[in-house]
Amino acid sequence: MKSNENNFIRRLQRQKEDALEFIVDKYLPLIKGITYNVLSPLGNDGIMEECINDVILSIWSHSGKFHGDATDFQKWVCAISKYKSIDYYRKARKKEEFASNHLDLNTEKSVEDELIEAENKKEIIELIDQLEPVDRDIFVMKFFLGFKTDEISKRLGLSRAAVDNRIYRGKKKLHTKAANLNLGGSTV
Repeated sequence: MKSNENNFIRRLQRQKEDALEFIVDKYLPLIKGITYNVLSPLGNDGIMEECINDVILSIWSHSGKFHGDATDFQKWVCAISKYKSIDYYRKARKKEEFASNHLDLNTEKSVEDELIEAENKKEIIELIDQLEPVDRDIFVMKFFLGFKTDEISKRLGLSRAAVDNRIYRGKKKLHTKAANLNLGGSTV
């Protein structure tokens, strides 16, 4: 007997391999889409493939716990895909943080370097403070808080193009003011 739309859940719960093949054929694009959405910021295809395989293994291993129809099954597959992907994302981020923390311990900055860096940050903040309030908010969100342009436009009620234009013009203003500082000119 072959698995089809009507019997694949029962056959999967009986651990029939043709049911797993049916599920892979039917749900793999959905699983890949969810996994890609969560894990694409990592830029690691190996982690995505590993996660997809883990999702399929989890569906196979826990099929006996599933109770419901095909619609519920699709939601169940989505939930497994989402939470497995989030788990993989968190693990990868922790590894990156550990690696960067480990590297930071090995590369100590001199006191002079730290003072110059602090002074540069202070000058940049002073320059940004001279911008209009909306431009200042945009710069802080974009370059200090790491917001994306879409997030900034939603928060400030501006179009994406308006935010991009303000960033472009603000950079030009800051560049001019920074050049004046370096030449001993006035920043006002």
